[in-house]
Amino acid sequence: MPAPRTLVDLEADVLRDLDLTAHPRAPWLVPKTSGGAPVLDCLVIGGGQCGVAVAFALKRDRVDNILVLDRAGHGREGPWVTYARMHNLRSLKDQTGPDLRLPALTYQAWHEAQFGAAHFAAMRWIPKELWNDYLLWFRRVTGVPVRNGVTAGRIAPAQTDDGLSCLSVETSDGPLLARKVVMATGQQGVGGNWMPGFVSALPPALRAHAWDEIDFAALRGRVVAVLGAGASAFDNAAVALEAGAAEVHLFCRRAEPMIVQPYRWLTFAGFLRHLHEMPDAWRWRFMAKILGMREGFAQDTYDRANAHPNFTMHIGRPWTGARVEGGRAVLETARGDFTADFAICGTGVRMDPALVPELADCAGNIALWGDRFVPPAAEANERLAEFPYLAPDSSFLEKRPGETPWIRDIHLFGIGTSMSFGPAGSSINAMSIAAPRLAAGITRGLFEADLPRLHAELEAYAIPQVTLDPARVAAE
Repeated sequence: MPAPRTLVDLEADVLRDLDLTAHPRAPWLVPKTSGGAPVLDCLVIGGGQCGVAVAFALKRDRVDNILVLDRAGHGREGPWVTYARMHNLRSLKDQTGPDLRLPALTYQAWHEAQFGAAHFAAMRWIPKELWNDYLLWFRRVTGVPVRNGVTAGRIAPAQTDDGLSCLSVETSDGPLLARKVVMATGQQGVGGNWMPGFVSALPPALRAHAWDEIDFAALRGRVVAVLGAGASAFDNAAVALEAGAAEVHLFCRRAEPMIVQPYRWLTFAGFLRHLHEMPDAWRWRFMAKILGMREGFAQDTYDRANAHPNFTMHIGRPWTGARVEGGRAVLETARGDFTADFAICGTGVRMDPALVPELADCAGNIALWGDRFVPPAAEANERLAEFPYLAPDSSFLEKRPGETPWIRDIHLFGIGTSMSFGPAGSSINAMSIAAPRLAAGITRGLFEADLPRLHAELEAYAIPQVTLDPARVAAE
């Protein structure tokens, strides 16, 4: 079948595909209230690619009473036009993602409808701005309800008027009630940006995390030091160079930089679909290797920075301390001090539920991997032990059973799922498997809670599908 010639044609194909694959069509949930206020079946916190994908998967399962919140304005959800400083996505251009394998909803179909099949074939990587535009189109054409400019806050237990458990969520628009909550808040879902304490102790004017808002224009003519050798660190180094920094020095802890991308290896159905079902020892072993390798940088990423003669990469030279002298940052290393006008840490995130406002009432009782699994001494890793240990439906488990049983209705879909599920909530290449799996976990919980009502409906079900001819029925 030829590709649609226009976006209008494609959107007609989308509607037809959704209709053709809508089975089972029957609604099966009924509206709930709490104190007379309406209760959502699911509230999704985060309107980026993960939040939209989960919401779409839920709608496909006729969980229609849902809402997605995002604190950012329309078009600024996720990293793509904010702190993502690469030119292009690092995912392969033909990977499926939030489309959940419906051909008309794929990025390729959207791109070809606007720019032609030849343009897509000639394109090597997806420009991040086009991916952002695609996500906005996707949520519009699928009807995913997103409310922008709303910040979610503390989650607490509540109850519906018919006695079912639900959750109360504080928001900047007032409280919302929901039977299930999905935290699709990306990289910072169960923690926050991390940098060494001696760097964060520097004045804010001298340092930033790679995901912070940075005034790169102010770095023109300055000496910039970047800690880390992952893709994000290189992206920030490149932007500083392009903004006219006098020198940019990138410091790599490893003696040999990571030039292998482990996420390319793990992109197969066995790993993406079944890792969470494997014994803890194997899950730990696989993810310790993958997370220990970090996300390698691509050739294009390296070339972008290395094209500048005033770029220097220091390998095997981690920072061990920092201080301020003469209004500049002095970074201590095993090979001597290095003085810079500004320091950027491409050091990722650290898991810590206590940093998340939504989890203020339960952070101390969220089970972590360190609470549930003790690896062999040679495989011990404090950073991995801080990841949440999640249930099969990606919900939080209690560290001390009985104290906060309501957290079983909070489901995670972000980088914090990595130790339990692999890259399920942090990677486009896993989304077509991970989002339906999470949706299935949510529908299971909703179904289980509604068993008495549904059984009563079954007992009362009496809609005939055959009309008998009394004249042809013999009564004994």
